[in-house]
Amino acid sequence: MVLRAERPDFHPKSRPWEERMGLITDLRSSISRVTSSLFQGSEPKRIGIYGPPNAGKTTLANRIARDWTGDAIGPESHVPHETRRARRKENVEIKRNGKSVTIDIVDTPGVTTKVDYTEFLEHDIEEEDAVRRSREATEGVAEAMHWLREDVDGVIYVLDSTTDPFTQVNTMLIGIIESQDLPVLILANKTDLEDSSVQRIRNAFPQHETIPLSALEGDNMDEVYDKISEYFG
Repeated sequence: MVLRAERPDFHPKSRPWEERMGLITDLRSSISRVTSSLFQGSEPKRIGIYGPPNAGKTTLANRIARDWTGDAIGPESHVPHETRRARRKENVEIKRNGKSVTIDIVDTPGVTTKVDYTEFLEHDIEEEDAVRRSREATEGVAEAMHWLREDVDGVIYVLDSTTDPFTQVNTMLIGIIESQDLPVLILANKTDLEDSSVQRIRNAFPQHETIPLSALEGDNMDEVYDKISEYFG
């Protein structure tokens, strides 16, 4: 009796070259699929920092970036609409309670229904420069809205706890975030100021958890990092 393995027509090398190459290609594809499944979800989450002008978004973005990478994202200013283009800090790894989450921070321009160049004049900025800044800020708002609808995996929504949060812009943005089914963490910033009211923000958006902080002073950042890990990990 002749064993099948001893017959030349069953030896792998006797197969046509095209058939052997096809087997190799299938094997490589299988390995690629397995590798992809092993590392699925390992890409950094793109987290947009949103909110109205002068809520402290860039201050927060810089705080997070400095704490975990040593570098800032952009300049901070009391002048409205100083952030007129989205700025991004990639691969920020936050380690909390034995868990690590890697995010890309996107610091977005303050969203508002209208950017008036006269706002800049109040800060001793020349009219020509004020007009240019208002145009750039308007374009930046449109860019921020595009990011919100297309390019972010979650949102950190920053509100100034010294001002009334129940505005048209805030209600609209929170509604868009909810319609996109994005995880959102609301931060009540500027708790270092005397007229801060975190409860006012909680009352405005009771459907979401609100975390108090002072991004400027670094107060309560441990809880913020815990929540970032929980919401976006």
